[in-house]
Amino acid sequence: MAASIIDSLLFGDQFSTPEMRDIFSDERTLETWLAVEAALAKAQAQAGIVPEAAADAIGRAADAGLYDLADLKAEMDRTKHPIMPLVWAMGARLEERGEAEAAGFVHWGATTQDIMDTGTVLQLSDAYGEIEAGLSALRAALAAQARQHRSTPMAGRTHGQQALPITFGYKAAVWLAEVRRAMERLAQSRPRVLVGQFSGAVGTLASLGGADSNRGLEVQETMFAILGLGVPDISWHTARDGFAEFASAVALAAGAAGKIGGEVYALQRTEIGELEEPNLEGHVGSSTMPHKRNPAASETVVALARSAANAAALAIANLGHEHERFKIGLQVEREYMPRLCCHADAAIKKAAFVVENLTVNTGAMRRNLDATGGLLLSEAVMMKLAETLGRQRAHDIVHTACARVLDGGGSFRDALLDAPEFGDRFDDAALDALLAPEAYTGLAAAFVDRVLAGEA
Repeated sequence: MAASIIDSLLFGDQFSTPEMRDIFSDERTLETWLAVEAALAKAQAQAGIVPEAAADAIGRAADAGLYDLADLKAEMDRTKHPIMPLVWAMGARLEERGEAEAAGFVHWGATTQDIMDTGTVLQLSDAYGEIEAGLSALRAALAAQARQHRSTPMAGRTHGQQALPITFGYKAAVWLAEVRRAMERLAQSRPRVLVGQFSGAVGTLASLGGADSNRGLEVQETMFAILGLGVPDISWHTARDGFAEFASAVALAAGAAGKIGGEVYALQRTEIGELEEPNLEGHVGSSTMPHKRNPAASETVVALARSAANAAALAIANLGHEHERFKIGLQVEREYMPRLCCHADAAIKKAAFVVENLTVNTGAMRRNLDATGGLLLSEAVMMKLAETLGRQRAHDIVHTACARVLDGGGSFRDALLDAPEFGDRFDDAALDALLAPEAYTGLAAAFVDRVLAGEA
């Protein structure tokens, strides 16, 4: 039985992905802790602190298959400590193998947070890969939609109302540019986030020598080279801005996916019908209304993006660690980090699936362009009239004609022809050209090209 929605057998794949669940699983967590302990021993052996034979033995003991999670949990519950049960278990395995001397060098000079922080960073390194893979798929799908619908006209909307014509390619390119920026933020954050932690009890590395010793720095450099991580300038035991930056970048990426999901949800409304998310065979929209095709995937994307944003807010609120160690803040991280990554990964990958398989109803887009009887082109008419009458006078004339249609019905075309100072300035062909939505999309297609120029 799972209390977390992420680990639920029923709902887990709606709120996470198998890959991200694996990254933050107990098994993977144990593997990262063991990898850190092994790298520490190897680095210390190279620095002449630990016998090389002991480091080799510790490396062999750093095999997650040698340890029982239930046994470790029982000891954690008894000791109220996360790492010492593992240290003892490693020592016991070494003693069983006749390598008791090596047991005394496990965890040499380290503090618990060194192991757990570095283990978390190793998990984040894998999480970056999953999230970036999802964003790459979403990016490719958006580029394909932007390219295909570069010149497909549709109604642009502001304040929930029809505003001016755009193209669907333009809308997709706006989404694409945002996803691309999200990917850039993640890439830029990597060197600040993927930094190891080994600095001892209060961050001074006193356990490996005094002010005249560089052995601690040597161990840091070798250890993190083994693990593929950066070397910190100074301990970050209570400086959690790296994790907050990661959370913010991931939440922004999930938010970009959530925005797309929200727009698909809105444009799939019966009264609009311009987009439709994939409706695969077997999908059921409603248990009681057989006709329903609910945008379930898009709705889930929006919900997951909101959850990711909540986790990022928690990460920023958690920056206030006290003194040189602050377990309260560490406990907060253990809760929000897996949730953030699982929800964001699911949001992004579900959004990619939606966009890849999106139905674009160009007929509905055309119908909706004509829904106001030409009012969508009021700016086009005003700007043309302003060439001879000035902008303000032209605005007044067109505004009056629009109000007549909105309040009393009729066509915008007839209202314009009846307006003073208008009817005698345009023949039928000129007015028809002004009222053609596809002729007033501005630089929409050019902006699509500019965004697509950044794609392979």
